[in-house]
Amino acid sequence: MKKSIAVAGNSGPKVRSDCEITLELGTEGGITIDLTSKVKVLYGESIIRLASEMLNFFGVENAHIKINDSGALAFVISARIESAIKQLIDTDLDYLPGFIEENRYSTTRDRFRFSRLYLPGNTPSLMINAGLHYADGIILDLEDSVAPEKKDESRILVRNALRQINFYGAERMVRINQGERGLEDLDFILPHNVNLILIPKCDNAWSVKRVDEEVTVIKNKLHIEDPVFLMPIIESASGIENSFEIARSSENVVAVAIGLEDYTADLGVNRTAEGMESLYARTRLVVAAKAAGIQPIDSVFSDVNDMEALKQYVLASKALGFEGMGCIHPRQIPVVRQGFAPDENEIEKSKKIVLVFEAARRKGLNVVALGSKMIDPPVVARAQKTIDLAVRLGLLSCNWIDEVPVEEK
Repeated sequence: MKKSIAVAGNSGPKVRSDCEITLELGTEGGITIDLTSKVKVLYGESIIRLASEMLNFFGVENAHIKINDSGALAFVISARIESAIKQLIDTDLDYLPGFIEENRYSTTRDRFRFSRLYLPGNTPSLMINAGLHYADGIILDLEDSVAPEKKDESRILVRNALRQINFYGAERMVRINQGERGLEDLDFILPHNVNLILIPKCDNAWSVKRVDEEVTVIKNKLHIEDPVFLMPIIESASGIENSFEIARSSENVVAVAIGLEDYTADLGVNRTAEGMESLYARTRLVVAAKAAGIQPIDSVFSDVNDMEALKQYVLASKALGFEGMGCIHPRQIPVVRQGFAPDENEIEKSKKIVLVFEAARRKGLNVVALGSKMIDPPVVARAQKTIDLAVRLGLLSCNWIDEVPVEEK
């Protein structure tokens, strides 16, 4: 027998920017709405109007709905009401809030991905101002941070967030679930301008290809032209051994990340700050990514209070060849971005290498010395990459070579 009462959302003394919806279907009596909210005087009428409009939209004629509001925005309230309704009735309808113009952008394969901020997909209070922290990417997470019984309603909330939250230019990312549930997640999120999909717990190339094929099917059906990139997350010993095949499993894979919490659990060891237990896996992943021509991305750093330890971790990660890492708190973002960005010494050294090599090429030479070091094309390519990144980050003028005194060229 189909149930007649549904609950969606969250309530409690520590809950902010959310609401709890209790919906009971009836057979007569029309619609009754019971609203509890600290902002009822200011926004009560609009909340009740939204609830009435949604019940009418889904064809619900007789119901009692209780709304316990903790300062939720309209897109959160509508997500919670829709979730409650869909627990009780079968419908293919979707109540979509407007899509804000600020989020109509795409991203590129080679954009820098130094920092990506994880946000639980069922916690709206952490989503609302996430774009103001200026991470390179914002991840709305449907996987580990969402309780199993909340996964269905989190899809609707994430869908609405993609349409309503200003990401301020950050790459718009979603981490889907594993397996069939992850493929179902794609139907909810792809129509709403997702830039990149994170695929968790990838053990082999097939797990990426399944997602890639489903993305292609949905894009073709909906005539989506902007690219949707993929970032597999490797979190097991078997995944590390298959890392190269995973890295080159699709042309839409632009980066591959490592998840060290699950990886060390798979090994049966504790994760340490020094990271010796994961050194092989991290270097193996970096080599695989570089060989495939994509970005290697390091794991998150779990201590959100130790900024000095984070700084040292980032520098060690960069030295291994990683080009970014995950963040679990906004305060980690500037430390991570600064650590992965080229510093002043790197930029100056790279400028000298490029200048010396260009001068040598004008003389017909392909190798030249800078101090006691021999400079050849691979060294120059690495220096040019540093310069290009510094220009993109605004650390160096795009016309820097024209600003160098003639005697130094």
